[in-house]
Amino acid sequence: MPDILILYYSRHGATADMAEQIALGVEESGPDSRARVRTVPPVSTVCEATADEVPDSGPPYATLDDLSECAGLILGSPTRFGNMAAPLKYFLDGTSSLWLNGALSDKPAAVFTATSSLHGGQESTLLSMMLPLLHHGMYLVGLPYSEPALARTRTGGTPYGASHHAGGEGRQPLSEDEQELCRALGRRVARAAARLEGN
Repeated sequence: MPDILILYYSRHGATADMAEQIALGVEESGPDSRARVRTVPPVSTVCEATADEVPDSGPPYATLDDLSECAGLILGSPTRFGNMAAPLKYFLDGTSSLWLNGALSDKPAAVFTATSSLHGGQESTLLSMMLPLLHHGMYLVGLPYSEPALARTRTGGTPYGASHHAGGEGRQPLSEDEQELCRALGRRVARAAARLEGN
C-alpha cells in the first residue's frame, strides 16, 4: 500500500510532536502501513527571501508528488486566529494541478492542530483545514467517541481531529490522552486507506 502522508507546518515544535505520534499510529495499524512525514517552509514577507531547498532538521519539504503518491493524507497546522497557518495554506494553494486531475479524490484525509491557549480556535482551525480536502474530493476521517481518550481528555482532542494545548511558549508536552488521540487518528486513516484499496 502507498504511504500515508503526514503533512504539517510547525513553528515551535508542538505540531511536529503531534505528527510523530500520528506517524506511530499509522505504522501500528498494520504491517503494510507506512507513514511519510513532510513539512512546508515558512512564508516570508520579503519577496527576495526564500527558504533553503532542504530544511536544516526534521522531515523534508513536501512536493506535489508526495500528495499524488499517497494513499491518505493527514494535515496539521498550528492555529492562527482560528485558521491554519499561512505556510500550509500557501502550499495547498499550489495544488490546483492535483485538483484538476483528481489526484486526491476518493482518498481518506484527517486534520490536526495545536494552540497556545485551551480555547484558542482548535475546532475552527480543524474545520477550516477540511475545506481544501473536500474540494479535492477526499473522504474525511475524524475521531469518534468510541476512542476512550476523547471522553477523558482535559486538554486537546476533538471529534474533528487531534488537537493539543501547547501552552504560551508552545512547548507544553503532549498529554497521554493527546498522544493516544494522535495515534488513533493515524490508525484510522491508515485503516480507511487499506479498506478503500481493498486490502
